[in-house]
Parts: sequence; C-alpha cells; structure tokens
Amino acid sequence: MASKINWLLQNTAPGSLVVQSWLTKHGISPSLALKYVQSQWLQKLRAGLYVRTGREPEWNDAVFCLQNQLSVPVHLAGLTSLSFQGRSHYLQLTRNSVWLCVEDKAALPKWFKEFPGVDWLLFSNQKLSPLGEQYLTDVEIKGKTIKASTLELAAYELVNAVPTGISFEHAAELFQGLVNLSPRKVETLLHASHAVQTNRLYLFLADYYQQTWSKRIDKTRIDLGVGKRQVVTGGKLDKQYQITVPKEFINGGSSHG
Repeated sequence: MASKINWLLQNTAPGSLVVQSWLTKHGISPSLALKYVQSQWLQKLRAGLYVRTGREPEWNDAVFCLQNQLSVPVHLAGLTSLSFQGRSHYLQLTRNSVWLCVEDKAALPKWFKEFPGVDWLLFSNQKLSPLGEQYLTDVEIKGKTIKASTLELAAYELVNAVPTGISFEHAAELFQGLVNLSPRKVETLLHASHAVQTNRLYLFLADYYQQTWSKRIDKTRIDLGVGKRQVVTGGKLDKQYQITVPKEFINGGSSHG
C-alpha cells in the first residue's frame, strides 16, 4: 500500500483532479481510493472523481485531467491559447471564459461541463481536416503543462468565432500582433479548411495589417468559395475577399477597397 500512496503523491499535486478509471489503471482500486479519502490524501467530489487535498481545483486542473488521464482530444483554443502565449492584453477580462476545442465530437464528462467558476466556450473545428500534432503546442499554467493550439491555429479559431464568440474589432486587434506566423503552416491550415468565410477573413486581416508572412502564401490553394459573405451587419464590402467588414476597415490605412 505504501508504494501506491507514494505513486499517487509523486504523480499528482495538491489540487489535482483524479478520476477513478486512471487510479484503477495504476492499481488503486475504488476501495483503496476510499481509504485515501479517509486518510485525507484525497477528497471525493462525486462518483469516480477526487481531488488531491491541499487546495481547491481550478479550471486548468480540469483540462489537465481531461488531456492526461482521460485522453480526451481537447486543447486550449483561440483567445485562451493566445493569452497563455503572451499574445493577448485581455486576460483579465476573459479569465472566466476558457476557449476549448473538442475534436471528433468527443464526449465531455458531466463534472467537467459543470465545473464551477468557469464558462467553457466549446469549439469543434469541424470544417477543418485533421492537421496533426504540429498544430499543437504546450503551455505552462500554474505548474501544469497543457496542450494548446499554435498561434497559426489559434488565429484561425479566433476568426472562426467572429462575430458570435468575439467581436470583429477584438479579433482584428489580436491579429495585428501576429507578426511571426509560419507562412507554410498558415497555408497548410487554410488549405485544410472548408470554412470559406473564415478563410477569407483570415487572409483579409493578414493583408489589412500587411503581415509579411501573408505575402508568402499561395492563395490559389485555399478554398475561398464564390459569392458574398456577411461577416458583420451594416458593414461595407471588401471587394477583394467579398466580405462585409466594419467600414473603418475599408477606408483605414490599408490598400483595400
């Protein structure tokens, strides 16, 4: 028993969420877990879910548990991913909203959806063909390593959420700072995307801010569809990409219009 409690203490930290299926895999049965609860190593939150005693679990503990114990294909997405890679000045405003991409329509446990004090914004990237691990990166949050989208993919998730999840202006402001994207990664990403409006908006913002990487993308490989798309209501039409955008983006400081 001593070796099992040692294993638990070495593989979790105070505040870590722990699921029974993961414990069972490592030789800790439900009855042994109950003993750890009685000894106050663990605290039971609900059936099959514990927290290592010592602090209250936070949202990042919940995501870490999904990724590492349950192997659910999720990653921090869009605004949250950019924030933890130092690309957003809006962290304070959005700390209770966490953008999460859930791939392959994976099922999320009830306890996760009901996790207190956080507003999960869930995305699926369903119009994007699978891209592989090179579009994920590791971010460090309070001592835990969590998978997040790379800057190229986070930018895609950001413009994909305009205007329902984020305003055009806020997305544009963040896009302005994305000066170091890999043209090859952006081109491959947009080539794999069937979301016509998202593809157009991604390229529009890249051109608007005259990002140097945007000049190195072969736009003929990207599905831009046909016909006009209304991104915002009451906007003006950008003639090149055939999307309506806020009128100040047509006249202000770009070679468009």
